[in-house]
Amino acid sequence: MGNFRITRSPIPDLRIIETRRFADDRGHFSETFSQSALADDGFDAPFVQDNQSLSRATGTLRGLHFQTAPFAQDKLVRVIAGSVWDVAVDLRRSSPTFRQWYGLELSAENGLQLLVPVGFAHGFLTLEPETIVAYKVTAPYSGANDAGVAWDDPDLAVGWPLPVAEPVLSDKDRNLPRLAHAALFD
Repeated sequence: MGNFRITRSPIPDLRIIETRRFADDRGHFSETFSQSALADDGFDAPFVQDNQSLSRATGTLRGLHFQTAPFAQDKLVRVIAGSVWDVAVDLRRSSPTFRQWYGLELSAENGLQLLVPVGFAHGFLTLEPETIVAYKVTAPYSGANDAGVAWDDPDLAVGWPLPVAEPVLSDKDRNLPRLAHAALFD
């Protein structure tokens, strides 16, 4: 596989990236990003910003977020510590997978990454305390273009594996609109 194996999820535009780990008595080493490997798979947008979040409590839910044009973002998401249930929802009206979601566990242990393209909302639910998520984006943050969809919208019916009775949410995420009232992509 070289250092990277890139596969497609059931929603073909979402890429799952597995990085090869080289282990010895000290631990392991892995190359976590390669622009050339992504370009070989047809993704050549440059990343312009790295973001990182720490979620202290198990059951912290962040999302479902996206940015609108001209600051729409592709995201390359990975977990540095702990684990999350990572979700992407297709918000492209013209897509055959419009309103479909895909989720998978990303963890420090499994080293998987998810490449979420423009046109998708993204969110995650922490499965462990003290979880650190890092992601690269292809456009800078723009408050004027910051948008999202309610994590519990019944029209999306995302299968969140809630490890607690109620997720820990920010006020912003608690008040995100339902899909019927959200900004969408063409």
